[in-house]
Amino acid sequence: MRRITVITNFTVLCLILVACRKKDVPQVDYATEMRNFVIEISQTAKAIDPDFLIIPQNGVPLATISRERDGVLAEEYLAAIDGQGQEDLFYGYDKDDKATPADANGHFLYYLDLMEANGVAVLATDYCSTQENILDSYAKNEAKNYISFAATERNLTNIPDYTVNVHNENEEEIENLSQAKNFLYLINPTEEFSDKQTFINAIKETNYDLLILDRDFNDENYTALEIESLKWKKNGARRLVVCYMSIGEAEDYRSYWQKEWEKFKTSPDWLYRENKKWRGNYKVFYWMESWKNFIYGNADSYLNSLLDLGYDGTYLDIIDAYEYYEEL
Repeated sequence: MRRITVITNFTVLCLILVACRKKDVPQVDYATEMRNFVIEISQTAKAIDPDFLIIPQNGVPLATISRERDGVLAEEYLAAIDGQGQEDLFYGYDKDDKATPADANGHFLYYLDLMEANGVAVLATDYCSTQENILDSYAKNEAKNYISFAATERNLTNIPDYTVNVHNENEEEIENLSQAKNFLYLINPTEEFSDKQTFINAIKETNYDLLILDRDFNDENYTALEIESLKWKKNGARRLVVCYMSIGEAEDYRSYWQKEWEKFKTSPDWLYRENKKWRGNYKVFYWMESWKNFIYGNADSYLNSLLDLGYDGTYLDIIDAYEYYEEL
């Protein structure tokens, strides 16, 4: 009986600890808050530059209010975004270079088709490295009229060399997202390129219609002149340059990060816990005004820096952060 009592008390203690941990997370409608966050970013950016592109990645069920099939369209959200990014659509969901299971693929396709039918362009990133799968990824995405990129590295470190020419390479001027036929997604160039200028020179030698890049190279921001120089394909035609911005997590390699936050001795109210799958990335309470101020809420915000540097838009990541909090 004594042993049973000890186990019972331990179980009660664990339940108390779990309950306390959950109390640390504010109870809000996480999906609605993310949807509103994206809308606010869009409204802020487009008030300054009406042509500034807003492209969230993943979180496709936000297209309906209930996040269910046949649900009521989230019309304000769809009107606020120009494109929708989706990873692992045909390859990479369970493992890189492996076909995405039919149930996951069908789930994505339903919402992506819904978005495209409502004027939102789809940008699909598959993670595959064998020639057969790369060609299959491009063929399947093209059949759906999606703009796609077959990434050979999950960390998005390189300019793929699997073909001589860019897929759907063309000499057309690209002035809006609907005109793009291909894109390059490369946000971790320091693993493959020794310095910023070498990376810029390599990008300028490509004919991708749209580039998705990070804001800086080894903590050094690109200049407005450098961004402008990247807006021209090698063939002389205009293209779009979009900047990656994580809004569902904070990253310890960003300019806003402060060293003392790492041990949580002193940390802002929006900082929650480290993402164990991606070291250096931290879960945030993205619905808090204090976090929003970092992203778009003042003249020194991340969004304002992108507008000042002349990017054509922003690619918003960790949109599906609401799923993490719903599962706690």
